[in-house]
Amino acid sequence: MKNIGIDLGTANTIIYSRGKGIVLREPSVVAVDARSKVVKAVGNEAKLMLGKTPGSIVAVRPLKDGVIAEYGVTAEMLRHFFRKSVGGAIISRPRVVVCVPCGVTEVEKRAVEDVTLDAGAQQVMLIEEPVAAAIGAGLRVGDARGSMIIDIGGGTSEVAVLSLGGIVLARSVRIAGDELDEAIVSYVRRKYSVLIGEGTAEMLKKAIGSVHPAADRGEMEVRGRNLMNGLPAIITIRSAEVREAMSEPISRIVDCIRTALEMTPPELSSDIYDVGIALTGGVSLLAGFPLLIQQITGIRTYLAKSPQDSVAVGIGRVIEAQTGDVMNMSYRSR
Repeated sequence: MKNIGIDLGTANTIIYSRGKGIVLREPSVVAVDARSKVVKAVGNEAKLMLGKTPGSIVAVRPLKDGVIAEYGVTAEMLRHFFRKSVGGAIISRPRVVVCVPCGVTEVEKRAVEDVTLDAGAQQVMLIEEPVAAAIGAGLRVGDARGSMIIDIGGGTSEVAVLSLGGIVLARSVRIAGDELDEAIVSYVRRKYSVLIGEGTAEMLKKAIGSVHPAADRGEMEVRGRNLMNGLPAIITIRSAEVREAMSEPISRIVDCIRTALEMTPPELSSDIYDVGIALTGGVSLLAGFPLLIQQITGIRTYLAKSPQDSVAVGIGRVIEAQTGDVMNMSYRSR
């Protein structure tokens, strides 16, 4: 029986297969016929349709803020990903470990279990995202020593202090990459009276976005629609402007980090000061993020190796380490 791990993210879904490593990495996007509700495309193909589909086809992200917003669409997306990664036959029905944000409710956890089973999994177990990210980042989470992980993805930003294999303290805000994209769209509309799509905003964020003045990275030309006359427009955006656009959501993420540090027990705070803070998640790749956190907290902050894959790699290490008996005891099946 195949054992796989799923980093079911708001922006991207990554699947890890036992013995093979990461076997799938695609956007969490589905194109659906608005009339028949038939799925037309999933993943990479569907993302290309965002903002470009005719009225009869809608490209949607079935997860919002790290949780399931469209149950049926999420199930169809996972079925597609299962077929691509483990095959479609009943004999290929996998046992699955899937991550969830630490701030979700029991109802939201149950929804993740149900949708994974409906998509074709034989058994399912949940793991909290910060734990998986910490394992994937190489933190020694089993030690009697405090460590801190900051995981910033597409829908949620999570801060956790870990010790002895578990979460001692965690804080989560549903502000992350998607909100940064929306903030850039709003800024360009407000300052230039030009409307750009979220795809263009994401491109700006990745290409020249920064969160610290010392990390600004030049400028970039983008295309949009002039809201004054309705005609196509070309404008040049500077890195400092992208930083200004993102300042409000970034400050809320920083407040979450500061709050977590303030609530951390003194003994663990001392450990964190010694070993530093690890950054994971796609948004952590924004230029200057480690520098910003280090400047605010006074604690050495560093990017984990392959921060976008840390959660999937962490789930993979859990799968590779577990025996069949442990896997069976830990899973819920249907």
